[in-house]
Amino acid sequence: MKLTPTPITAAIAGLFAGIVMPLIWPRLGDETLNWVFAFLLVVALPVHVLVVGFTSSREARAAGVLDAALLKRVTIWLVAAVATVALMKILLA
Repeated sequence: MKLTPTPITAAIAGLFAGIVMPLIWPRLGDETLNWVFAFLLVVALPVHVLVVGFTSSREARAAGVLDAALLKRVTIWLVAAVATVALMKILLA
């Protein structure tokens, strides 16, 4: 199965991180290993798969410039995550 990162998948990753991380945050406690695993599973893995992807742009790699599509996906991911956290704080307050 080939999964190509798009702005939609980036937004989904942001929504997932924005919803799940605040819910599990209070339950992580003081154990550092819990924080590492939570960050890897909730933030890093979805970002890598749904935002960055497993291949790089040939044009950006050949020219040595920043990949504009990747920058757009990262921005969408951040905005979606922050907006989701803010909305959850408002709704759960």
